[in-house]
Amino acid sequence: MSLRTTNTDTSPRWTRHLAPLLLAWLLAAVWGSVVQTQWNLRALVDLGVNIAATERASVTLQDLISFAPVYAGILAAGWLLALPVAHLLARRWPVWRSPLLAAAAGAGMVAAVRTVDVVAPMPVFIDATRHLPGLLAMSAGAVVAGLLYALLTTANGAGQKHLR
Repeated sequence: MSLRTTNTDTSPRWTRHLAPLLLAWLLAAVWGSVVQTQWNLRALVDLGVNIAATERASVTLQDLISFAPVYAGILAAGWLLALPVAHLLARRWPVWRSPLLAAAAGAGMVAAVRTVDVVAPMPVFIDATRHLPGLLAMSAGAVVAGLLYALLTTANGAGQKHLR
């Protein structure tokens, strides 16, 4: 009697990674949008502006609708290069797969944001990323999203049952 299980899924590998990747991308985009909104609102509070909780919620929702898609595009640009590199490195060092994908998602986000800053007419495109604490707060969302993606796409497919 064999305890080995066989993978009967004959779909191309990329299709098994698409839903987890989209979920991770959504998480990172929402996280980054909320962080930048709250960062900007905090700057206004520091200037003496009183912002009610309902107004905070309204502005956050508005930014999720208007800024999150822009930020998602920025993330996609960074991840387009970083995640394939992490996958290649993970083939060589499979035990490091999750940390590699998480780090690549964070590094890809930082590289993309800094690239946008270089071409944007203003000093920085996303004010929260102007200084290290804000950049780290936003990149943390990308790192968590990269880790989620890694866990949902484990080599043995263990994470796949959560998406069905």
